[in-house]
Amino acid sequence: MMTQPKWLLHAEGAGILLTCSVVYGLRGYSWWLFFALFLVPDVSMIGYLRDARLGAWLYNLVHTEVLPLAVAVLGILYRPRLVAFSLIWLAHIGFDRMLGFGLKYPTGFNETHLAKV
Repeated sequence: MMTQPKWLLHAEGAGILLTCSVVYGLRGYSWWLFFALFLVPDVSMIGYLRDARLGAWLYNLVHTEVLPLAVAVLGILYRPRLVAFSLIWLAHIGFDRMLGFGLKYPTGFNETHLAKV
């Protein structure tokens, strides 16, 4: 297992999903909001309507942890409600990784850093 990075990335995604969900619940945030916004990051796939390069760029921008972590920091420092949004966003990314949906290459939607989907 420790020599199979693909499975480690799946497990890491599951851990991110679980951790974000538990923290979200412990902070008392609304579960209807969680479920209403959980799939919103997938709207980034709209870039594929133009071409694979834009689609991959937009999808990868929204499906890396950098932006939701920045939102979390802003939430901690200035607007606590933003933490809820960042947890939902990170949970979504973890869910995708757990299922094997990785970051996209500009060669096509099915070409990801985890595998061919």
